[in-house]
Amino acid sequence: MESLYIIIAIIIGLLIGGVVGYVLTKKKTEAMLTPMREEAERIKKQAEADAKRLQKEIQVQAKEEALQFRQEAEKELKERKKELQELEKRLLQKEQQLDKKQDLISTKELEVLEKEKGLKEKELDLENREKQVELLIKEQRETLEKIAGMSEQQAKELLLKNVEQEAREDAAKLLKRIETETKETAEKKAKEIIALAIQRCAGDFVAEQTVSVVALPSDEMKGRIIGREGRNIRAIEAATGVDLIIDDTPEAVLLSGFNPVRREIARIALERLVADGRIHPARIEEVVKKVEKEMETTIKETGEQAAFDVGVYDIHPELIKLLGKLKFRTSYAQNVLQHSMEVAFLCGVMASELGIDVKKAKRAGLLHDIGKAVDHEIEGPHALIGADLAKKYGEHPDIVHAIAAHHEDVKPETVLAVLVQAADALSGARPGARREMLETYVKRLEDLERIAHSFPGVQKCYAIQAGREIRIMVKSDQVSDDEAVLLSKEVAKKVESELSYPGQIRVTVIREVRAVEYAK
Repeated sequence: MESLYIIIAIIIGLLIGGVVGYVLTKKKTEAMLTPMREEAERIKKQAEADAKRLQKEIQVQAKEEALQFRQEAEKELKERKKELQELEKRLLQKEQQLDKKQDLISTKELEVLEKEKGLKEKELDLENREKQVELLIKEQRETLEKIAGMSEQQAKELLLKNVEQEAREDAAKLLKRIETETKETAEKKAKEIIALAIQRCAGDFVAEQTVSVVALPSDEMKGRIIGREGRNIRAIEAATGVDLIIDDTPEAVLLSGFNPVRREIARIALERLVADGRIHPARIEEVVKKVEKEMETTIKETGEQAAFDVGVYDIHPELIKLLGKLKFRTSYAQNVLQHSMEVAFLCGVMASELGIDVKKAKRAGLLHDIGKAVDHEIEGPHALIGADLAKKYGEHPDIVHAIAAHHEDVKPETVLAVLVQAADALSGARPGARREMLETYVKRLEDLERIAHSFPGVQKCYAIQAGREIRIMVKSDQVSDDEAVLLSKEVAKKVESELSYPGQIRVTVIREVRAVEYAK
């Protein structure tokens, strides 16, 4: 029971303490809130004062901006009004111009209508006149047919024939003029063509004409020729000036060089070295020098023998040596020394028939290709090189001229020069001289004459100079001088398209007019 009273007393005490604490806390809180309320009231009043002041500033600024905007708007409005006024002024001017143009167009339309009316009248008048002209032409045609005694178709055919004849003559004259103009640049073009042909076709010829083959007893000899580290082959090439080619060819080596004399020296020296078996640099130099001396003697003896066989004497020793070198030179597989001797014999025969100096003719024929002995060392055509050599070693001026002119590098001016030129062509064109079969040669001659006979107006034709020239005789009453030029071109063109031949073929058309009368 006592404990219950105690609990109740505690509870009552707690309640009283809580009430007293609440009252004290409320008074304290009110005491603290009072200055805060006063501060809040003061801040509120200050904020209201600031707001009013700011509102006034904003209103003033807004008025200023509104005033500025209004001024700008008024200025822009004035500018727009000014532009509109200018635009109205321009439009007014354009309207005035358009009115003027419209008046002008109306005037022109009236003029056009009047012109169209006049044109229609003229067209009608022209139609009437055309009809009258057609009637007149028809009447004139009928009158002409009666007078001429031929129909309109016959007259057209005759006219076309005459026109064709005139056109052919004009074409021939034009062709002749063009040919004359072209000769100025023909030499340059010919050199370009020849250079191109050499580039395309010279490979096989060079391989054939600049290589010598040396047979070996066995392939083991190739190693000895090469030597240790290639010293033997280098010594051979240095001593002879010829390239030594050792490839897979069994029991053979190749000697390559443009100089035929040096290539022959190398061939003989290498054969002797192989036969002897002692191959080393010192031995190589010794053998090559020995062969060179022997070759000089051989060349001299060959030249002297050729001069003796032909019957030409007192030739300068240097020319004799050059003549001997021609034994080792070929042209289109024809030995040049043999060719020179043939030319000399032919010149002698023709000279005796013509009654001129036979010895001089033979001398010119023998020496005509002397320039080929050194043409790989001196630049220029071999004919001019040979002429310079002959002049240098005291040959007669007629012989010098004949040598220079035998390929027309110089125009032939003497009978001797023409003889040498003809003999050279005969020797070179002889069947078999330059690797041409007889059947092919005969067939080419027949084809040349057949082609020439296929053209109208041809009376006779002859293939001469072993097929290097065709001469055509034409009927003078069917072929004029201008048409003869055209005929030569057409024949040459047909020969080029249908035949294959070495060198070139000259086409010569001859037109002869003869007047014959008898005195009775």
